[in-house]
Amino acid sequence: MTSPVDSAPEVARPEAPKRISFNPRQSGIYVAFALIVVLFSILTGGALLEPQNISNLIVQNSYVLILAIGMILIIIAGHIDLSAGSVVALTGAISAVLMVNLHVAWPLALLITLLAGAAIGAWQGYWVAYFGLPAFIVTLAGMLIFRALTLTVLGNQGIGPFPDAVRTLANGFTGGYLGNIGLGPLGGADLVSLLIGIAVIAGAIMSQSRKRAARQRYLQEVDPLPMFVLKIAAAALVVLFVVVQLARYKNLPWVLILLSVLVIGYSVVTTRAVFGRHIYAIGGNLQAATLSGVKVKAVTFWIFVNMGVLASLAGIIVAGRLNQAGPTAGTMFELDAIAAAFIGGAAVQGGVGKVIGAITGGLIMGVINNGMSLIGAPTESVNLVKGFVLLAAVAYDVWTKRRAR
Repeated sequence: MTSPVDSAPEVARPEAPKRISFNPRQSGIYVAFALIVVLFSILTGGALLEPQNISNLIVQNSYVLILAIGMILIIIAGHIDLSAGSVVALTGAISAVLMVNLHVAWPLALLITLLAGAAIGAWQGYWVAYFGLPAFIVTLAGMLIFRALTLTVLGNQGIGPFPDAVRTLANGFTGGYLGNIGLGPLGGADLVSLLIGIAVIAGAIMSQSRKRAARQRYLQEVDPLPMFVLKIAAAALVVLFVVVQLARYKNLPWVLILLSVLVIGYSVVTTRAVFGRHIYAIGGNLQAATLSGVKVKAVTFWIFVNMGVLASLAGIIVAGRLNQAGPTAGTMFELDAIAAAFIGGAAVQGGVGKVIGAITGGLIMGVINNGMSLIGAPTESVNLVKGFVLLAAVAYDVWTKRRAR
């Protein structure tokens, strides 16, 4: 005899909804970046995507991308930092005095410089987080103070040259440890660089596949499988193209490897760590975050400390690239980082933004600079275009918010 329990019909578990997702506030930036690259590739006759130019594009904009990582966290939390360029100059000057004048071993000098950047960030973070002053005022004062300290440390003159190790970090490339491999009409390419690129692509595919599977388990919306595969394939082709071009020139720049580690690390922090979620909570709704038990003051303090450390790292790279720490280093760098964050999808009011978006925004600025330089455009035209791009990005953010309401 069949029991009522046995005869009960099975309840089918609903499947995760599948539809093509396109967030115009976050995904639109990648479409815009692709269009800008295509435009300047046509205008420059393909020179933009030549191996040497791609390498120069990464090396020349590395400091902006490093600063953009720290700046995006501050903007997500609803603050701003106008002192980043002056901190770059001051920490570069400190590293120069240590390594060149005082002959301190470069590893120790770099550590002291990073600690100096952390102390600068802590100074500003205290006034913002615990004293309650607006970040705009605190960092504006810092911009003036740290620029004056730079002139004092340097004696209003440049200091150099830097040790080979520091210059290699800023301008150097990985060695051809396993030799080159033939790529037919493309010529030879460094095997190690290609293997690193393939490993990065494989890691990204595994990460995105696990993320999609997790969303399906929680019955969240996901892209149909063909669209998911298409997106992954497009991203993989872009990464592979860049790696192949770099491998054909002088291999991977060391600063690119450093930048990749920072991007991966900070992406994990912002998306999976409690600290990162607290940053979004503070920027999204300060009162709600406070009532929810988020330690607002501590989080705000540490994001400014983090900004100081990244600014000091950028200062070391800038000084090493120029082989000299100068009193005018870092001028307007903070504006480039802020522009990269906003172009990359950060919201003016805070609470929205991604590390990879800020990197994309910085690359857009770099492509515009590089592309217009290749076609011989004057400086005023470059600044004009960059200004309109920044204005359009912020206007687009405001427009999409109004549509969402």
